[in-house]
Amino acid sequence: MKYIERLRKIKKDFNTLITRPNTALFSTNGIYNRYKNPIVTRDHIPLNWRFDFNQEKNPYFMERIGFNATLNSGAIKLNGKYLLVVRVEGNDRKSIFAIAESPNGIDNFKFWDRPITIPQTENLDTNVYDMRLIQHDDGWIYGVFCTERKDPTAPEGDTSTAMAAAGIVRTKDLLTWERLPDLISTTGQQRNVVLFPHLIDGKYAFFTRPQDGFIDTGKGGGIGFGLSNTIENAEVKEEKIVFPKTYHTIYELKNGLGPAPVKTKEGWLNLAHGVRNTAAGLRYTTYLFMTHLDRPWDVTHKPHGHLIAPLKEERIGDVSNVTFSNGWIVDDDGTVYIYYASSDTRMHVATSTIDQLVDYCLNSPEDKLYSHLSVQTINQLIDNNKVYENINSNKVEANYDCKS
Repeated sequence: MKYIERLRKIKKDFNTLITRPNTALFSTNGIYNRYKNPIVTRDHIPLNWRFDFNQEKNPYFMERIGFNATLNSGAIKLNGKYLLVVRVEGNDRKSIFAIAESPNGIDNFKFWDRPITIPQTENLDTNVYDMRLIQHDDGWIYGVFCTERKDPTAPEGDTSTAMAAAGIVRTKDLLTWERLPDLISTTGQQRNVVLFPHLIDGKYAFFTRPQDGFIDTGKGGGIGFGLSNTIENAEVKEEKIVFPKTYHTIYELKNGLGPAPVKTKEGWLNLAHGVRNTAAGLRYTTYLFMTHLDRPWDVTHKPHGHLIAPLKEERIGDVSNVTFSNGWIVDDDGTVYIYYASSDTRMHVATSTIDQLVDYCLNSPEDKLYSHLSVQTINQLIDNNKVYENINSNKVEANYDCKS
């Protein structure tokens, strides 16, 4: 196929993809709606990031810079637009951040002209991951992300051992970014760190995830909470474990907060991820919990099990059997857009409302940690439903008769 023919077809397919409408799927669980199509994929990457358009230098119109995945995106609504700071992974394994914009939050996501240029500290980032965006009361938009660097204590010849820290940037417009020093923590490496949007006790508040190694948490106890006197030189000297890892749960191996907490009249609404071991490897799912408004380190409600787990084609990808979220947007009308990645490969959206998610947290049973207690919980619901099932059946039949 000649240059012009390939160029024409690739442009046509690209434009069809980025303008494709999305459709909400019927929600059986009633908590949220998934959508038919992924919202950002590697095929959404702009063509001029991938192809050399100089026909003399690229007569076959070949892709010069390849991209592997679009995943784990921070999210914010700014100037009426729904914006994702997407983790874009190249074929070279390096991740970068780039902004994708949508007019409605569910489709027509288009990348801005250029990826984000992250200023460097003296200790250069080898790789960067999973930025959380926080619109803070102090007037700045903060981005907190994982910065990966080679472990300087690694034995000679070891080219894989890494160290994780929480990098911090801030901006007013998502165009110009200021780099601040990495968060200082005394509890080991930090891979999933989230800044609260408001000061707590006059200080900058963080959810942390202390861990012994880059991948394995080791003795790290789960989701932590800590305060810093300043953001310009952020340091958490003490961390309180808010949500511990727990044997034989969806968060038995490790867990960490997703996006920044949302303040509701019932408490802080938190979206997190949990990891458990299976015979097929690790399984990542998302879950919700709520904490006290005045004491955000105190968990008040924790529904049992996962909220979003990988289903169908979501289970397949670069790292299979994974759902992960580090971005959500709450509209003025209470609509919540939950942005999640499946299998470290592509981005999706699920929609709900604050009222639905709070109701889910307040009224769903907790995990009682033993199978026989799960049976008791189910039996209790069955018993409670005996009266209401008959009442509802009569209402359904009466409604059907009226329509007939």
